[in-house]
Amino acid sequence: MTSNSILKGRGAQLNVPNRFFQLSHEIRDDFLEYCAKEGESADNNKTQYLEVFPKTIVNKVKSPDVGMTHSLNPYQGCEHGCIYCYARNSHEFWGYSAGLDFERRILIKKDAPKLLEEFLRRKTWNAQTIVLSGNTDCYQPAEKQFEITRQCLEVFLKYKHPVGIITKNALILRDLDILKKLQKDNLIAVNISITSLSETTRRILEPRTATTKRRLKVVKTLSENDIPVTVMLAPIIPSINSHEILPLAKMASEHGALSLAHIIVRLNGTIGTLFTDWIKKTMPDRSEKVLHQIESCHGGKLNDSRFGQRMKGEGQIAKQIYDLVKLAKQKYFKDRKPSKLNFELHEQYKLGQLKLF
Repeated sequence: MTSNSILKGRGAQLNVPNRFFQLSHEIRDDFLEYCAKEGESADNNKTQYLEVFPKTIVNKVKSPDVGMTHSLNPYQGCEHGCIYCYARNSHEFWGYSAGLDFERRILIKKDAPKLLEEFLRRKTWNAQTIVLSGNTDCYQPAEKQFEITRQCLEVFLKYKHPVGIITKNALILRDLDILKKLQKDNLIAVNISITSLSETTRRILEPRTATTKRRLKVVKTLSENDIPVTVMLAPIIPSINSHEILPLAKMASEHGALSLAHIIVRLNGTIGTLFTDWIKKTMPDRSEKVLHQIESCHGGKLNDSRFGQRMKGEGQIAKQIYDLVKLAKQKYFKDRKPSKLNFELHEQYKLGQLKLF
């Protein structure tokens, strides 16, 4: 396939069938055929924002190896379009495809700040870090319009509650005023995902994300304001960005990051189909090599679902990646430690409020 036939500005190049519908629904293409006959386009590639009304907003994370216990996602689906994103599969729970639907049909949770406030007011809740973006990026393009993440941060500040953020979007600097206030009481920790120093690689892997240069600026700006930042090399993909581990670590350190973390790519669920289609279209010359090396990290498969093993990988290539990251930490982050978040203030806040009653 030539580059002219690649859908520009998107990661996924197709809408795979929803696995939950395949057994009970007949997929028909009457509408697409009608549009073709009439000379019209059935797919204009525009993003749709659809409001949804969840009953709760804070999710308990049951997976023991993801480094968080609770998450909050203001948006479902993500316009960033990262082809490797594990969250794509969750879009099927809403009746959509993990492919292009994930990038173009964004579900908006406008009630998130209200639901969060109700949650933090619970007498039975004991403060634990709640991470914004446990599934999809809380600073994706939709946030510029809806500002749900900013409103949630204001709630965390009001209730003196610790919060973590994972993002690859420079829009986070818009909320520097709130982040600085949270940091005064050690209530904020930020994780910035950076996958490549090459803009060519970044564009095809993550077509609608902030440039690497802007992300490094985010790391520097937050660090200059004493806001703790971890840079996440996530994911490391053999023969795509695995050779950049040391240069990425060096840049992260020079821009003030306190720590470094990494994840080896795993193509769980439908992601394997999407990634395979994508790499054969975007990198046909090395597609088989990359796929085979990913398989070598997961026991001969594109994915390994075992807790504790799935994101670390196994085998020679996974060990080489692990050793490089270990070396990078020793070389560039030896004397740096991330600060601990404050859980006591929220408990004091609750006690103070209860006295009013």
